[in-house]
Amino acid sequence: MPVTYLKQSTGLPPQENTETSARVQEILTEIRQGKEAAAEGFARQFDGWDGPFVVPQAEVEAAVQKVPQALQDDIRYAHDNIRRFAEAQLDSISEFEMELKPGLVTGQKQIPLRAAGCYVPGGRYSHIASALMTITTARVAGVSHVAACSPPNAETGLPPAILFAMHLAGADRILAMGGVQAVAAMKHGLFGTEPVDILVGPGNQFVAEAKRQLFGEVGIDMFAGPTDCMVLADATADPEIVAWDLVGQAEHGPNSPVWLATDHDPLARAVMAQVHQCIAELPEPNRSSAAEAWATLGEVILCDTREEMAQVADDYGPEHLQVQAEDLDWWKARLRSYGSLFLGEHSTVTFGDKASGPNHVLPTSGAARYTGGLSVHKFLKTVTWQTATPEALPEIAGVSASISRHEGMIGHARSAEMRLEKFC
Repeated sequence: MPVTYLKQSTGLPPQENTETSARVQEILTEIRQGKEAAAEGFARQFDGWDGPFVVPQAEVEAAVQKVPQALQDDIRYAHDNIRRFAEAQLDSISEFEMELKPGLVTGQKQIPLRAAGCYVPGGRYSHIASALMTITTARVAGVSHVAACSPPNAETGLPPAILFAMHLAGADRILAMGGVQAVAAMKHGLFGTEPVDILVGPGNQFVAEAKRQLFGEVGIDMFAGPTDCMVLADATADPEIVAWDLVGQAEHGPNSPVWLATDHDPLARAVMAQVHQCIAELPEPNRSSAAEAWATLGEVILCDTREEMAQVADDYGPEHLQVQAEDLDWWKARLRSYGSLFLGEHSTVTFGDKASGPNHVLPTSGAARYTGGLSVHKFLKTVTWQTATPEALPEIAGVSASISRHEGMIGHARSAEMRLEKFC
């Protein structure tokens, strides 16, 4: 039977904003033409920052002294997990060489990108983890030059913890700059950075739109929308834990959807009641953000079976997917559409967002149906090569010429046949 919505979303607002798109295009055009002077002008206007845009090495080193030792230790713990996970990803990728037919030798290589630009969000939250996730992964992949930027506080610049995390992760150049101007600066190689091959990292709608418009000229990690989360829970789940996991993600902002799918009606209703209590415990402005997200975008979906729950998750393609249910091996084998999977009540999205190791830059808005998140793969080009000896020519040249002539591509055919004539 069809699933039942005990609570249903009123729907996300339209993702495309023509005013935002037009404004971003104007800024990108002005910076493309005016270079550093134009970028500086927008940075002074939007960030309100009067200090240097390139963070001096002395300031980076001084930041270490300003970060409490306990927080330094926590950041190092997270960095170690993220680095080791990325190293394991790199080890899983292989180069190879093989002789497909006598004399026809082919192969695959992995070539790191030359330069990467990592955007670290600022504003209401200090995104320490985003600095670690993006910069560390680029470094492990073997990227030669890694630039990082983040919007500064108008009075104090970049928070010491952000600078410490950027430095620890291995940034070559740090810019105290946010928004479209920062993205454009990294793209064009302004302020002593190298022109980048790829732009990565989350940001607001202007940053996301800037990356979208620059895609093609450079690579990007993904088209990012508001963060989202789904919890799959059965009768064994703890309603309070489920509720806090939903609220924890809803506090990202009023446009962050959170969903619960369950086959147990009493649990669903208990969670719905508990969510309001959890939201009430949050400070402002987190409370208002979470309350609005839950009121407009929160969903509670009642299913008949666990297979139905799994199908709901596959249809939604959530960025974060948590399973708080029995038989975790079944869920891990069955589920196939998510950015990152969190199995069991002892695991939570918070771990993945901050410190557990797998990358937290993940596909949103259903994109998990066709792509994964940021990884060392994004900073590598998988390229192929081939060579042939005279031994291979009779077959490979003959077949290639035949197919070319049937396609009407006579130049292709002659290119192949010429080798038969000259070398065979």
